[in-house]
Amino acid sequence: MKHLLISACLLGLPCRYDGQCRPLPALDTLLASFFLVPVCPEQLGGLPTPRAPAERAGVRVVTQGGQDVTDAYLYGAEQALYLAQLFGCSAALLKARSPSCGSGQIHDGTFQGGLTAGDGVTAALLKQNGIRVYTELELDVLLRAEAGSTP
Repeated sequence: MKHLLISACLLGLPCRYDGQCRPLPALDTLLASFFLVPVCPEQLGGLPTPRAPAERAGVRVVTQGGQDVTDAYLYGAEQALYLAQLFGCSAALLKARSPSCGSGQIHDGTFQGGLTAGDGVTAALLKQNGIRVYTELELDVLLRAEAGSTP
């Protein structure tokens, strides 16, 4: 069975910036196909839960109050990559639109709910290192592409 890196909030752990979680309804399906390796890059980077909302602003990550938290996001991304490599994860299922985990589309840095094309810090680093990244919005694609193949 393959190992899959997964955002801890998608497993029901209350680690999002607001202290909440976003558990997947299809968790049993994932557990039948993968060994899950949970990560919260923000916590791995040393940020508390709850924490101020943050969004990417170019290459930087800033909180709604203007604090630059880029270093914490970069460190958390490095730790997530380390775990992915340690467990031999060739794919990851990450939280959509997050400044850390978003893949293909993230919040636009205005804190107004707008979206823009791009990747979160962790998603970008994983992709740069050959790990395929999916969001919970692409769960069916992930299952078709990853669940049936062997490591």
